[in-house]
Amino acid sequence: MSVLHANERTEFKGSSITKIREEGLIPAVVYGNDTENKSITVDSKEFIKTIRETGRNGIISLEIGSDKRKVMLYDYQINPLKSLEFVHLDFHVVNFKTEIDVDVTVHVTGDAKGVKDGGVLQQVLHEVSIKVLPSNVPESIDVDVTELDVNENITIGDLNTSGKYSFNHEDDEVIASILPPRQEEEIDPGEEQEPGEPELVEGRENNESTEEEA
Repeated sequence: MSVLHANERTEFKGSSITKIREEGLIPAVVYGNDTENKSITVDSKEFIKTIRETGRNGIISLEIGSDKRKVMLYDYQINPLKSLEFVHLDFHVVNFKTEIDVDVTVHVTGDAKGVKDGGVLQQVLHEVSIKVLPSNVPESIDVDVTELDVNENITIGDLNTSGKYSFNHEDDEVIASILPPRQEEEIDPGEEQEPGEPELVEGRENNESTEEEA
């Protein structure tokens, strides 16, 4: 389990928050599971390294001095101009006996039969919400589309959870489908186009005008 070090924060003014961020730290708060709420700061580089190791929904050992808590990243805010610049973090203390709602990434795997036949794979859901015990949170959910044919789809109800979690979705919600090939309109070689002439033939208008005037 990854360890993330933190320091308790006692200054809450806007100028103090700005200074914290300028020092390469991220203001954060840790709460939940009947524990005392604490305002903290964590090192930005250490946090990013930790999240890359554990994943978005991984369990982290948060050390605030001698206080150690098992937490998950519950929410975060980022600088809209810089995708990897976190400006605030929410950590939730884990209760390993209580199910939680988390969002998990969906990965489509395999080469679908329908695609080989010219169909187009459409992934509708790239992320799903599940209810799960913290110790059973999957890093991602893989959906195998190998046997999927044209005009077929895979829904939430088709997935096997092995009893480890449940979906916060309707069973008939589509995850991925194979659309039929696009059929381009072709002109029948036997069809004859109606005869016609250009709307404007060079010199014609001038000649007609001359004849009328004459």
